[in-house]
Amino acid sequence: MYLNLSLTMWQEIDNKLVREFKFKDFVEAFAFISKVALLAERQNHHPELYNVYNQVKISLCTHDAGNVVTEHDRKLAAAIDKVLG
Repeated sequence: MYLNLSLTMWQEIDNKLVREFKFKDFVEAFAFISKVALLAERQNHHPELYNVYNQVKISLCTHDAGNVVTEHDRKLAAAIDKVLG
């Protein structure tokens, strides 16, 4: 399904959970972003998503809690990991 050449695992950086991914091409990267968007919406979460060609960077923090990492972010991160299989 996805060529997941994960560049990093989830890391806490500047009060955000951050992970970078690399895919075979733009289409696979964008398909992944679409799945993440649907997951996030179901969890009422709105991550920062960055895409350049086949690379995706996701940053998670809870704005309502003062822009810090909470269990809400960790739950979404775990769900994102499951998308990758």
